[in-house]
Amino acid sequence: MVKVRTKDIIEKFNLELVSGEEGVNRPISTSDLSRPGIEMAGYFTYYPAERVQLLGKTELSFFQQLDDEQKKIRMEKLCTDITPAIIVSREMEIPTELIEASERESVPVLRSPLKTTRLSSHLTNFLESKLAPTTAMHGVLVDIYGIGVLITGKSGVGKSETALELVKRGHRLVADDCVEIRQEDQDTLVGNAPGLIEHLLEIRGLGIINVMTLFGAGSVRSYKRISLIINLEIWDQHKQYDRLGLEEEKMKIIDTDVTKITLPVRPGRNLAVIIEVAAMNFRLKRMGINAAEQFSSRLTDVIEDGDRDDI
Repeated sequence: MVKVRTKDIIEKFNLELVSGEEGVNRPISTSDLSRPGIEMAGYFTYYPAERVQLLGKTELSFFQQLDDEQKKIRMEKLCTDITPAIIVSREMEIPTELIEASERESVPVLRSPLKTTRLSSHLTNFLESKLAPTTAMHGVLVDIYGIGVLITGKSGVGKSETALELVKRGHRLVADDCVEIRQEDQDTLVGNAPGLIEHLLEIRGLGIINVMTLFGAGSVRSYKRISLIINLEIWDQHKQYDRLGLEEEKMKIIDTDVTKITLPVRPGRNLAVIIEVAAMNFRLKRMGINAAEQFSSRLTDVIEDGDRDDI
């Protein structure tokens, strides 16, 4: 499924379409951009034709020094059947040779008023966001004290009810039931709700409620970086649960490892408060304050002092 086409960047950055209109539906498969400076000099051996091409002041000023035959050849090689677009920055005049070649190969030639470096930065950020690896998970994503907490667990364990209590306590809902996740960087996962169920929460016995309508615009947000996973499971008396918090469990989503905490569910446990504290404790750990390690260190000191007294 094609995620981005040339017409998308035309609309996003309000680019002027000069020629090659037939190619506006060409797919863009990579966020990498190309400034074909060495290609202007005639070296096309490693020409990345599948990338969006940016022509700035440097490339075009060199191009003007070529003779008419060289200009024609360079632009014909620049326009291929897989080139998604050629963008000229600074609203500079577009060479006639480029317009003619682009019309023959249906390569969209676009123009922008932005400087080349700034245009490159904006384009890269947009394409990386749109072309990032994505997946979907069953769960609830909530922003708790600035920490994106993904609550997972089997159907009916109480994820949505816990999220509702968290929203009542002043935290913000991002997504319920289905969380769309994209990996924007090597270790950055961002979650959001599908458009169809954005701001909605399903409570068994009550039905679907609109969180933003009930609790206000401050109770929701469109997306959030996922930093912590809380997995809810029915209490198993034969299973040993972590009581100190020294060992940190990880869960891999796409290519990123995320800290995971397993919380057993049983009557009488206030899950919303526990998850709230888990988020605060996670923040403290990132700031270098680890209560479990401090306790372990104190315990070790007490044991060592006791051994010295025995001697």
